[in-house]
Amino acid sequence: MESVLDRFLRYVKVDTQSDDDSESYPSTARQLDLSRMLADECRDIGLTDVNLSEFGIVTATVPGNVDHDAPAIAWIAHVDTSPEFSGKDVKPVLHENYEGGDIVLPGDTSRVITVEENPALKSLIGATIVTTDGTTLLGADDKAGVAAIMATADWLMNHPEIPHGPIRLCFTCDEEIGRGIDKLDIAGLNAVCGYTLDGEGRGMIDYETFSADGATVTVEGINTHPSEGKGKMVNSLRILSHYIARLPEDHLSPETTDERDGFIHPYVVEGGVAKAMAKIILRDFDTAKLAEQAALLESIAEDLRAAYPKATITVDVKEQYRNLADGLKSEPRAIPKAEQAMKAAGQDPKLTIIRGGTDGSILTERGLPTPNLSTGEHNPHSPLEWTSKEELETAVNVLVELARAWSAD
Repeated sequence: MESVLDRFLRYVKVDTQSDDDSESYPSTARQLDLSRMLADECRDIGLTDVNLSEFGIVTATVPGNVDHDAPAIAWIAHVDTSPEFSGKDVKPVLHENYEGGDIVLPGDTSRVITVEENPALKSLIGATIVTTDGTTLLGADDKAGVAAIMATADWLMNHPEIPHGPIRLCFTCDEEIGRGIDKLDIAGLNAVCGYTLDGEGRGMIDYETFSADGATVTVEGINTHPSEGKGKMVNSLRILSHYIARLPEDHLSPETTDERDGFIHPYVVEGGVAKAMAKIILRDFDTAKLAEQAALLESIAEDLRAAYPKATITVDVKEQYRNLADGLKSEPRAIPKAEQAMKAAGQDPKLTIIRGGTDGSILTERGLPTPNLSTGEHNPHSPLEWTSKEELETAVNVLVELARAWSAD
């Protein structure tokens, strides 16, 4: 059997970056390289119902081996990596028997993983740390989850003495650009709950996320030659800059909030004199507060409409995902089973919140309760990304115990 570390090192070398400017699914054909690989490996280890959809989504089943009707659960991870930093030609570096201290990345020595910014390193003295060489991201988000699921499925197929019900494996594309389950047949998974394997460190169960909306503010003005602009020109860029300047800065911004605080975050501005737009994300753990944030955006627009009557200013708000905790109530066993599994694997489970979202947020909202579990991710979307052999192995041990825990029902 191939170790979870060896699987991980193979998978990260496959370039699977998604592209949020693409309208296709998957957004990049290169994601299919890993999807095809995973489908072949699922068949090789003897899984049933193996399917690679036209959209690159891989599903398969570890058949149950108990003599009663145990519920099916799903394990879910995504093959794509973030478009925020290069994932091409990843060169993972093993730091065996880690002695402590900062880690200088050999491909770009200006990039250093410091203990001060990565206190989790303090608990990994003697471990094998896996980093990039500093020129790419690593891809532990979420190939750590992919490797943990595949290694566990292989282990269960080779150890029939471990009791378990049916386990559905699911590997999606384009999670990093918010389209991870757009083409997934959720009902076809036929599971009572799912677990995304896409979390930080080890021993953590993410049971709550932000609720999220996205807003697009568009300003349409009037363009003329600047030499004769007096009384005629209505500069969309100038008006949009006033709009951005009126957004809260000392509160309700990512720069000034933490823990359970929500925020309004402009992250894209583009356009010209005739037309300009800004993309803004709205986030809060209290779903009702998103409406208050949207009302604030509209009130700023209304003030500017009065100041610039010749301009057209629109605010378009669309729902993105909802707090994971809202939907987990429909499957009250999901969290206790995860806690039971972590304790059996020697971990002290911690219920944690995510200042963001996962595929599990949308899966839960659409009827498949899906908390998120640790897989050893650190510093995702960055050339400072890292994981460890020990955390990967812990993720496998937790999944084995999770399979055992659900077999009793």
